[in-house]
Amino acid sequence: MKRAEASAKVRRTSISESLISQGLLTKDLLGQATAEFYKVPYSDLNSNQPSKEQVLKIREEVAKKFRVVLFSEEKKGITVTTDDPSQKNLKTELAKLFPKIKISITYSLPEDIDANFVHYKKSLETRFSKIIKKEKRVAPEILEEIFADALVYRASDIHFEPQAKDVVVRFRVDGVLYEAGRLNREYYENILNRVKVQSGMRIDEHFAAQDGSLRYIKESLAVDMRASVAPTIEGEKIVLRVLSAYVQGFVLGELGLSSAHQILLEEASKKPFGMIIVTGPTGSGKTTTLYALLRILNQPEVNITTIEDPVEYKVLGVNQIQVNPLTNLTFAKGLRSIVRQDPDIILVGEIRDKETAEIAVNAALTGHLLLTTFHANDAATAIPRLLDMGTEPFLLASTLEVVIAQRLVRKICDHCRHSISLQTKNIKSPLVKRFFEKGSVTLYKGKGCEACSHTGYKGRTAIFEFIQIFPEMQKLILQNPSTQQIWELARKQNARSMFEDGIEKVKSGITTLEELLRVAEAPVN
Repeated sequence: MKRAEASAKVRRTSISESLISQGLLTKDLLGQATAEFYKVPYSDLNSNQPSKEQVLKIREEVAKKFRVVLFSEEKKGITVTTDDPSQKNLKTELAKLFPKIKISITYSLPEDIDANFVHYKKSLETRFSKIIKKEKRVAPEILEEIFADALVYRASDIHFEPQAKDVVVRFRVDGVLYEAGRLNREYYENILNRVKVQSGMRIDEHFAAQDGSLRYIKESLAVDMRASVAPTIEGEKIVLRVLSAYVQGFVLGELGLSSAHQILLEEASKKPFGMIIVTGPTGSGKTTTLYALLRILNQPEVNITTIEDPVEYKVLGVNQIQVNPLTNLTFAKGLRSIVRQDPDIILVGEIRDKETAEIAVNAALTGHLLLTTFHANDAATAIPRLLDMGTEPFLLASTLEVVIAQRLVRKICDHCRHSISLQTKNIKSPLVKRFFEKGSVTLYKGKGCEACSHTGYKGRTAIFEFIQIFPEMQKLILQNPSTQQIWELARKQNARSMFEDGIEKVKSGITTLEELLRVAEAPVN
């Protein structure tokens, strides 16, 4: 408990979150302990998921008011579960719904209760038609419904795509786009104008791309969104990037890092100066990894300053600067001013050009810990690319601590995961086959259920590739090496590829082989 309390203080999380992230407590044990506190049994909604028909037997307004789910039905009575069994009038209200039936009340975790409320959601088209029939404020109410759905399905992006007859609304969930609904074009102009006004864009501009940001507030929840409007031949398309709504505490242990990688990263971040680079394409979780690291480093005795485009996550105690082209505040100019602000730790959102790379390397050399992201396909490619930008080899060799490459893969849904037996000989690619023993191997898949919208996947985790800069690697950097030379040396120093990290997650039932092959290539050597 002392260790958990200390960790919770450092990471600014609850003690229960800290216990879970350290593997000292599982969510089920937390649920059982809380149920014991309420003096009721515990119902695990993960392993015993009620059917849609079962959930809908409790009216939506009652279910959401009292946060209750019908857990089980038997001849002798029913069991209803809630995340607050101490509520007044709970039994009275349930008795009206189920007269002359014995009702037992149990406890379930809040997130499991919320997951079952998805059954009450009607299609967007159904809700759009109800709003339109009222003939009142159509645009705000339609946007409200779309935003509410995006939060329920944990969408990272919302797309409004005008077509000849209607406008398609699509959500990107766990990295994959799917259609959420359609609306008539006659209502789209008002929706477009509302998004433009809330995002600070010009409503009289229809032929140029525009960017902005808006905030969606619902009850105690405030969600920031980055807005982009671009002209297409069918009309103006809107894309909203949902920022920071689902980031749970930025805990390193929850990102998918192996224990060895986590220790390596924490050790590198404890050094008084140096450079930690995270590489990967847009949307691969680079910023989240760096902020998880910042959370550990964020102490009262250190000055942390960031320059980002945009500032995606607002963190208490961290000085965050937003790049602004209108005032000529670029990464390079902002970084120059940050160095004069007496920082201990600097986070640069992205190294995009030679000037930013040079200032970043010099800042890391002059007693600052510098965290940054960089666009490269893998960890080994980042070093030659930085050298090609004009970074001096001797400066890079003496400042670089670790290079990380990452991708996001979808996780198998916990509710419907099941094991499958696979014959290794049926794996077509010899590059993939060599990672499995001959004969039969046990892998896992999701059957598809209401909790995962019948996709078999829910949530994402990262696969990683680490290159630690040992003295031998420093000597190699001085020789302006190729990507292949860097990876060959990293291999000798026990580095493993992203694909190999992914294979471990496939074998342990976190993701599927198909999902891994979607985002990463099997290495040749």
